[in-house]
This record gives sequence, C-alpha cells and structure tokens, in this order.
Amino acid sequence: MHAREGLTYLKLAAVTMIWGGTFVAGRFLADHVDPLLAACLRFILASLALLLFLACARIPLARPTTGQMARLVLLGLCGIFFYNLCFFYGLHYINASRASLIVALNPAVIGLASWLLFKERLGRAKWLGIGLCLVGAAVVIVSRNPNLMQGARNAWIGDLLILGCVMAWGAYSLLSRELNQTLGPVQTVTWSVLWGTLMLTLATLATGRLTLQGFSALQLAQWYSLLYLGVLGSALAYIGYYDGIRRIGATRSGVFIALNPLTAVICGALLLDEALTVPMLAGGAVILLGIYLCNKPLARGRAMGI
Repeated sequence: MHAREGLTYLKLAAVTMIWGGTFVAGRFLADHVDPLLAACLRFILASLALLLFLACARIPLARPTTGQMARLVLLGLCGIFFYNLCFFYGLHYINASRASLIVALNPAVIGLASWLLFKERLGRAKWLGIGLCLVGAAVVIVSRNPNLMQGARNAWIGDLLILGCVMAWGAYSLLSRELNQTLGPVQTVTWSVLWGTLMLTLATLATGRLTLQGFSALQLAQWYSLLYLGVLGSALAYIGYYDGIRRIGATRSGVFIALNPLTAVICGALLLDEALTVPMLAGGAVILLGIYLCNKPLARGRAMGI
C-alpha cells in the first residue's frame, strides 16, 4: 500500500513539473496567437494524442450511460472550455508568475469545496498543510518577481480570469470523483477532452478565428509550445492527475498544485539560467511540508477506517 501511494505521489509531482511549464508556454503564445485559437489548437492536439494512445494500447473508447455522458459534458465545459478561455485570455493581462500565484489557491478551494459538498473530514493538520502550501507558493513567486503585484492598469481583469481558472479546475476535480471510479481516469479524461475540444472548435469557428491564415501565421516555436501544452500539459498530465484523484482523493491530489510555482522556478534555473535564491528554496521547503501534512494524517486515518 505504501509503495503504491509513493508511486502516486511521484506521478503527481511529475504532473506538477509539467504544469509548471504550461504558464511559460501559455504566456509565450498569448503574445503571438489569438487566445481562442490557441486554446482550440491545444485541445485538438490533446484529443489526437489521447485517441492515438487508446489505439496503440488497444483500449476501446467506453460507451458511457446517459447520466455519465451528461457529467462528462459538464467536465468538458468546466475543465476544458471555460478553464482554457480564462487561462489564455488571463495571460494577456498578467505575467506567468502572477497567474501561478493565483492558481496556487487551488488546494484551498478544492479542500473547502470537498468539506462543504462532500463532508470530507479536514483536520487541523490538513488545514495547516493547505495554509503552508499557499504561503510557500507566495514566497517562491514574490521572491522571484518582487514587483509582480505592480501590474498593468487592467491587471485586475487578468486576476479575475485566472481566478476563473481556479474555480473551473476545482469543479473539474470534484465532479470527476464518481466517474473516475466507474469509467477510470483514461476514459474520463478522453471523453471530457473530446467534449471540451468540440466546444472550443465550435466557438473558434463561430468567431471566424479558425482559418488557414491563422494556421499559416504560426511559427515553429509556437507549434512546439502548443505540442507541449496539448500532449504533455493536457493529455498526459490530466490522466496522471485524475489517477491521483482516484487513488488518494481530490484534496490530497490538489495540494500538489502548490508545487507549480516551485517547478516553474526550477525549470527557469535549469533552462534559462535564472537565479535560485534562498527565499525560493525556503518557500519550496514550506510547500513540501504542507503537502506532507495534508497527506500523512490521512494515510494513517484510512488504515483506521476513517
């Protein structure tokens, strides 16, 4: 059991490593590509990757019941369509560091919603862990960019849009609970991504932004960013995250999102020669302590039948 949970934690840590880079890739695209077109292309690539994976693994696409399909459509609406509109439009107004600071609110939102909606027991250690994750994320990001809160004149619009991402992801995480158990993470992610991609494609076509001219204007670096966002940041990472929810629950999986700012800083140091400072490392240690507190008490509690 402990080995299996350890593997789940490693998978979730890998997911956050991938997601740490999505803010940088998304910000790069926001400067060059229409937000709606970027979101649409990201999930067309994600859909193709998921269908190719199912074909190579010889896994047939499940046929959900009417009730399950309704929930999958809702997942596509919240976690794919609405989330990505907020994500790409939000990054038009604020930088990646500021956006990742707001997204670090996810553990608290998921934990609070789990407590209110599903009566999930949240002890003192768990609330302390969520709080430490928030504090650690803030330390990492503010130490990286002390002036990040001095945004442009319309930065509040970006803040609200990224806050919309937080709400959408909280809904996406919690509404998947039953589907993850019945359909499994691969089928749940595939169907929700397919529905979300359909919504994004229809919206992009309806607004006249999905054109040959738009395709031809994309440069190779932008296609690389879209491939990263679609194949790694969406198809692969979503399956890993949903598998974590199925195994250890939404709240315990959600706290790993607090690692996003830390992984973004580490990637910047490794790939862009950005400096790693003592406050950044201290903030990272606080995040890790918060994740430990959120998960360790529950691991004991479950053995006691809680």
